[in-house]
Amino acid sequence: MYPEELVKPMRADLADFGFQELHTSEAVNTALEKGGTTLLVVNSVCGCAAANARPAAKMSLKNEKKPTQAVTVFAGVDRDAVNAAREHLVPFPPSSPCIALFKDGELVHMLERHHIEGRSADIIAENLVDAFNEYC
Repeated sequence: MYPEELVKPMRADLADFGFQELHTSEAVNTALEKGGTTLLVVNSVCGCAAANARPAAKMSLKNEKKPTQAVTVFAGVDRDAVNAAREHLVPFPPSSPCIALFKDGELVHMLERHHIEGRSADIIAENLVDAFNEYC
């Protein structure tokens, strides 16, 4: 588990932008199983989360078509919540950071860590916008 003082600004990066933080498995299941579209960011302390994943997720939400809700869990901190989120991400292996889009409780789009590392936030945001335009 990472110390709260370390992750606080990384959490705030998404929470201050309007992402709902999910800290329990029950909160994750409720959010991901509801109707509409949900963007899920599995946040992380790694550099690719800071440089690529979080900025891309925020940029993508400036699109006209966007998910009904945006939620986040934090790997290495909210273990029960992350484990519950990963159950919804099957068949994909555990990956952090990662970004997923759900529609009516079904996983419809997934960006794993290897899709995030080495790509610019702009490219990742464009990928998400394409998914929003298709599913939202």
